[in-house]
Amino acid sequence: MGIALKTRPRTQRPPMYKVMLLNDDYTPMEFVVHVLERFFGMTHEQAFEIMLTVHKKGLAVVGVFSFEVAETKVMQVMDFARRHQHPLQCTMEKE
Repeated sequence: MGIALKTRPRTQRPPMYKVMLLNDDYTPMEFVVHVLERFFGMTHEQAFEIMLTVHKKGLAVVGVFSFEVAETKVMQVMDFARRHQHPLQCTMEKE
């Protein structure tokens, strides 16, 4: 009598999305630091480093999340920036 082996389908991990901040010449550096602390839970030091990367390189990945979380973060940052009249851009792309 043979042993019946059940094969379990391998569950694929959902794709992850990188959330990025883009540099512009108008948004104050302090505002970018505040956004990173408020929406991405960074310390002041972490936020300052990322802000400098955005400033020097034109963009920086600020986190990697599931689609829904990434989408929410992008909307929160964009909305917050608009309400404060800053042109800060936040985007997401598949990892």
